[in-house]
Amino acid sequence: MSNTNTIDTQGTWESFCASELLTIQPLLLELGFTLEKNQPHTQGERFLMHAVTSESGKKLILIGRRISDNLRVIIKITRDPHGIRELVHERTCRTVLTQIRFAYDVFFAPTEILFTEKDGYTISIHEFISQEKTFLERPLKEQFSLAIKAFKSQEGAHATTHAHIRLVQKSFTSAHADFYLNTFRNFCSSIQKAHPENIRLSMLLTHATEILENNREIIEQYSGFLTHIDFVPHNFRIVGDTIYLLDHSSLRFGNKYEGWARFLNFMVLYNKPLEEALMAYVKENRTPEESLSLYLMRLYRLGEIIWYYTRTLTSSEGNLRELNQKRIIFWTEVLTATSKHESVSEDIISSYKTSRDALRGADEKKRQIGLH
Repeated sequence: MSNTNTIDTQGTWESFCASELLTIQPLLLELGFTLEKNQPHTQGERFLMHAVTSESGKKLILIGRRISDNLRVIIKITRDPHGIRELVHERTCRTVLTQIRFAYDVFFAPTEILFTEKDGYTISIHEFISQEKTFLERPLKEQFSLAIKAFKSQEGAHATTHAHIRLVQKSFTSAHADFYLNTFRNFCSSIQKAHPENIRLSMLLTHATEILENNREIIEQYSGFLTHIDFVPHNFRIVGDTIYLLDHSSLRFGNKYEGWARFLNFMVLYNKPLEEALMAYVKENRTPEESLSLYLMRLYRLGEIIWYYTRTLTSSEGNLRELNQKRIIFWTEVLTATSKHESVSEDIISSYKTSRDALRGADEKKRQIGLH
């Protein structure tokens, strides 16, 4: 995008956003769009994603209106090479999903309003999907049904034949056992270097690595499935019984339970009864090998989230740094319990939520409203 330095602190992110918006607003006006005053996707802890992930392109996600009819839209805009590749890749994924004949269900996406290049920017504009209730505001039974529907839809796309694999490889990234094991080892190495004094965490990660390595064949057996690796409520919207995916860049062909794992780990914190119901569903309706695959992917994703928050420590300060340290402690507790096939205690969850809510900044609290 601009020639600003790498996003490494909240201050540099805020400066970046302010500078970009000065250029973006008149450009969007020429295209027939205005921006709303409140832009939650530029606020709070959003900057951390760019601060800790070097391969993530610098892009802005904005809420706007089409001037001609006041239609509410989501605008993704970037002039950063990585960001441009992300937007092009996401568009390709949306297109290819409609062409995958071995998928059992249709994958819904918001209507594309405009995809264009202008003055060095790549701009992707889609209709804003409104929903009467967020996912977590719905009854537990409805949440369960929607989640099962979503996962079954993803599992319906399974790359098995050479023709399928060729089609997939052109558009989607793929992850197999070697990828998961090598990546997890890298998570562990980075965490252990950052926390050499934390012997308990080091031993826990070593144990988790051994579990994954001893079950390499199970990880590979259930690879080759379409999976959304960031399938959590803020990345989809629900209209009637239709689920709209908002982030197609997080789709890849990998272990069929990687998306499940991300969702269940999220629900440990936000809706434990749903996590327990989905775990019971897999245990009662699928093979023991599939339950094991889900268990392995949960360990993998828990290692990843501890790695993520470990990396945020150099980019955060004050209350946010203290909060991220508490996040590392909390997810370590979840990994400890999960590795033993146990549930983390309600006391640990409650204590963490209290600390989190006390340490979150005002902008982040505002951003979280309606996010889940």
